[in-house]
Amino acid sequence: MLDRISTRRLTAGLIAVTFLVIAIGGVIRIYDAGESCPDWPTCFGSWSFDVSPDEQEIWWDENPDEIDSRGEHHRYTTFQIFTEWVHRLIAGTILGPLVLLNWFLVRRDDESNTATKMVANVSVALIVWQGLIGWFTVEMDNEHWSVALHLASALAFELSLIWLWLCISRDTNETPKWIEFDPVLATRWKNRIAWLGFGSFIALFAGVFVATTGGANTGCGVNGFAESWPLCHGKLFNTIENLEDQSQIIHRWIVAIVEIALLAAAWLIMKEQKQHQHGQILRNWIWTATGLFLLNVVVGAFYIFSWTADSGFEEWLSLLHLLLASLTFLVLATVWLSTSVGTLYDTTVETLE
Repeated sequence: MLDRISTRRLTAGLIAVTFLVIAIGGVIRIYDAGESCPDWPTCFGSWSFDVSPDEQEIWWDENPDEIDSRGEHHRYTTFQIFTEWVHRLIAGTILGPLVLLNWFLVRRDDESNTATKMVANVSVALIVWQGLIGWFTVEMDNEHWSVALHLASALAFELSLIWLWLCISRDTNETPKWIEFDPVLATRWKNRIAWLGFGSFIALFAGVFVATTGGANTGCGVNGFAESWPLCHGKLFNTIENLEDQSQIIHRWIVAIVEIALLAAAWLIMKEQKQHQHGQILRNWIWTATGLFLLNVVVGAFYIFSWTADSGFEEWLSLLHLLLASLTFLVLATVWLSTSVGTLYDTTVETLE
């Protein structure tokens, strides 16, 4: 039965499930449910998400050292607990076991070369690491830096799966046309793409820091167009006196730098791709990343504009903001990995021969 399972398809499925877990993590943040399961891996000592306010009170009384930042009198709704519970369920009982199964299948597959097996080992190591970081985040009561680290680890795991899928595709000669780049152009752009990906990751990391820091989202005011965005309290540049309280303006500066770099790259690749046989494929990837990033800038602006005195921000825009930022980084990282896998593969094959 195991012989019928395609590791290529299974890895693709794992990539999709991992992104779903990241999205659910964003939902948890939106509904302030990050501490709705104060213990790990259970929720209030239960394996269920249906924990009543009375049951929560009993658990707090029995575990006073576990009282989180909201205090012993705060009660979480069933929905809040459910979001954290289902996040753990998918990650722990579906994603984790399937990663181990995939690792086993890759290791026993005769078509898998040394590089592919090494990447499978990396994916297992990262899923274990991600579980430890999840536990640590709960223990730290969802401190902003721990949440950012949790997301960074999830993206690293996602990249390991993409890397594995690319390696398996190369091993089985099933590499799709949409990631076959002109070798000369790819070599020239490899380092540029790496820097663009790094910049998009820093922008994403800074954005998560803002979103999880109390009051940071209003750090530039909520007075609408120009005054609060793209300006900050009506100013283009502000003196930084407190990194946490003013993290939003730092995030915006990073976004502006990356935006300029991506626009420059989009213009440059348009000129260079005409000289190469498969140049359009790499151009389309760069343009896609640039388009996603620009769209996300607009979403970030609308998030600031959405604030009202009665209901605050439209938090679904914050979730969309996170997912678009993650997609932008993953697109650039996938391109960089695609330009690297061929060299890694060829070197390994030569060594084996």
